[in-house]
Amino acid sequence: MDLRTVGRSGLQVSVLGLGCNNFGSRVDEDVARAVVRASLDAGVTFFDTSDSYGEGRSEEYLGRALGGHRDGVVVATKFGSPVGDGPYDAGASRKHLVAACEASLRRLGTDYVDLYYQHFPDPKTPVDETLETLDALVRAGKVRYAACSNFAGWQVVEAEYVARARGTTRFVANQYQWSLLERGIEIEVVPACAAYDVAVVPFFPLASGLLTGKYERGKPPPEGTRLASSPRFQRVATTEAFDALDRLGVVGEKTGRSLLELAVGWLAAQPVVPSVLVGATKPEQVEANAAAAQVVLSAEEIAAVSEATAPGASS
Repeated sequence: MDLRTVGRSGLQVSVLGLGCNNFGSRVDEDVARAVVRASLDAGVTFFDTSDSYGEGRSEEYLGRALGGHRDGVVVATKFGSPVGDGPYDAGASRKHLVAACEASLRRLGTDYVDLYYQHFPDPKTPVDETLETLDALVRAGKVRYAACSNFAGWQVVEAEYVARARGTTRFVANQYQWSLLERGIEIEVVPACAAYDVAVVPFFPLASGLLTGKYERGKPPPEGTRLASSPRFQRVATTEAFDALDRLGVVGEKTGRSLLELAVGWLAAQPVVPSVLVGATKPEQVEANAAAAQVVLSAEEIAAVSEATAPGASS
């Protein structure tokens, strides 16, 4: 599987990344181990988790599943989301950040994190405090690269200039929701990241499964699927979303591409994207996602997909 550089850094990751948000919540440790093994077999080198996923179990499962493969992969985790009820159990302050890093290292069973994300902006903590703390963790060898997640374009730019002014480590990536059915990021976030060589790592690239083709207009989600028991289904399974799926179906018929190939391939074709994060709850899903990630869409196919899913497009 192709490796790509993350923004303006020397870090390389596989074009498909495994999102481990299901570990410890939707899947147990045995399934997590099987999914990680399938990912390694498919050439995936990028594994993404958070201290808040599965109440910390995601990190534990991932660390044990990787075992002796640790130094041959890139492990990303996050800090900042609430991990307890106390006043110091969330955010990007120096106090929480140092404690969160130590806790993640213990759960992952490693002495360093390759890519460490601030999960969400923290309006209570100056960004210079966060960057200076991350810089100290980098210098201590506990973190290799710093990144942010869910940052608006202006927040990415602010962090970039603070890092330059202070001479600290900078954010090399911004993880953000991006899919063919959720393209609002292209208005401000993508241009800001592109201007400062900050990579964009998309999450929810399959729009909670709508872009896999297993959901149909007017029908309840199949039993056992992610949206079957989730109120999120009503929010994402809109008339507009299914209209876009119909248009993508036409593109797929003309090009011979599956919906999955169009969804993953289109994101992988974006210049700011080094890797597309896709979660999995079974090894077979990993295999299908890996195959889709290795499809290279032509310029004509990319344009057709863009037009079919552009805001305001009509069938």
